[in-house]
Amino acid sequence: MLRVENLVKCYQNGNELLYALNSVSLSIEEGEFVVILGPSGSGKSTLLNVISGLETPDSGSVIYDDYEIFGLNQKELTMFRRDKTAFIFQAYHLLPFINVEANIRMGTDLKGSQNISEIIDGVGLRGLEHRLPYELSGGQQQRVSIARALAKKPDFLFCDEPTGALDEVTSKQILTYLKELQNQLEFTIIMVTHNVSIAQIASKVIKMTSGRIVEIINNAHPRNVNEIKW
Repeated sequence: MLRVENLVKCYQNGNELLYALNSVSLSIEEGEFVVILGPSGSGKSTLLNVISGLETPDSGSVIYDDYEIFGLNQKELTMFRRDKTAFIFQAYHLLPFINVEANIRMGTDLKGSQNISEIIDGVGLRGLEHRLPYELSGGQQQRVSIARALAKKPDFLFCDEPTGALDEVTSKQILTYLKELQNQLEFTIIMVTHNVSIAQIASKVIKMTSGRIVEIINNAHPRNVNEIKW
């Protein structure tokens, strides 16, 4: 279980103190598919970065099972992120001088050698393994970044607009594959998105405004990806 307690994250804007997170608390069970919704500036990406250990809060706690991750030293926190988490960002963060297969294998190298053939097929990259990132479209590059994250087989997969650069057909293919793999491996997905349709496939929806959670919806009957309208 992931527990978040009274998270506060502030930024100084001249003489004004802006709250990116203002006393945010929530809990997420193992194996959930969580979608975080909110307008730009609502704090959803900051929340994602803090609970994944990429940013440090000004106060509050992020507790995985029985340990507080901000009580870890830098080496321990790095090990936690390596062993437990994977990330899919809006920016692809691919290494430009190595090919598609090598970029994906970076994920497996962090947790030991694994067969990535099924992942390449699942995200629709078969036949593109030997291309360099500049030879790919934006959508194809995003699929490489998604495959790299999945190759780690994480306990927690953090996603910041993972389908933002993809068309509807490709987005639904990726979301279907994510859900299928989640069912097989039982990892937790925490996804930030502007697309309210994606919330329909989630087990929990967190709505944010001005650094606060304004609503948490537990969805007892998530829809299938092919049922949602873009």
